[in-house]
Amino acid sequence: MESNLIAGALNVATTAAREAGKVIVQNITQLDRVKVSKKTNTKSRTELVSEIDLLAERTVMHHLDTAYPEFNIISEEAGDLGRDSECCWIIDPLDGTHNFLHGHPHCCVSIALKFKDDIVAAVIYDAIRNELFTARKGGGAQLEGRRIRVSDVSRLSDSLLCTGFPYREGAQTKLWLKTFAALMPRAQSVHRTGSSVLDLAYVACGRYDGFWEFGLQDWDIAAGALLIREAGGLITDYSGSSDVFKSGNVVAGNPRVHEKLQHMVSNIR
Repeated sequence: MESNLIAGALNVATTAAREAGKVIVQNITQLDRVKVSKKTNTKSRTELVSEIDLLAERTVMHHLDTAYPEFNIISEEAGDLGRDSECCWIIDPLDGTHNFLHGHPHCCVSIALKFKDDIVAAVIYDAIRNELFTARKGGGAQLEGRRIRVSDVSRLSDSLLCTGFPYREGAQTKLWLKTFAALMPRAQSVHRTGSSVLDLAYVACGRYDGFWEFGLQDWDIAAGALLIREAGGLITDYSGSSDVFKSGNVVAGNPRVHEKLQHMVSNIR
């Protein structure tokens, strides 16, 4: 995909994310009016969807469809539209729904563009803090127009890590508990924020040195993966494969911390 086409798509995605962000900001202070329901495609009682998720999604999809009606879309709430196209938008209209529903100001809009097998453009917008993360394949990663890089922390004992808890009980929960027990005493600190997309953006700009989580979906990973790689970091599954979409199991960080994280996680069973 040509560079100028990627740049144009990134501009459209940025506008879409900012408009969806307005929806989030306008409603986070009037949560008593927001309707919430349990997702129908899951057995987990903790997976919720609000009318704001759906409104933000419609806002994003309207802008993307207006500019690129032929592109396919995969979105957390709408699913896969199934259009026959080499280009596909991957959208999480409101990552951090639980945070949002409690008025906790840590959530974001995430949009990535996939061309064939590559993520070529990414936007992550934290509307509450008004922070816009963007990346183009081969063009670097930026926060509010300024180039960002992963941290240079090299020792796990000096690192600030971030993780996410599995939503469902089962093998992943047991594996996560083992990894947490192993990593907590070795890191300087471990956070859990409730928004995997923002966690990955924070790794890209050096606020976190490393991140791991299991069972993520494409929309939880896509935009953050490009940001991290363009910021000089690494993101793989716990076996070391760069195809993080296949398993949904993610280990990310600056190169030195990633190496240590991936080694530890891969040896926990």
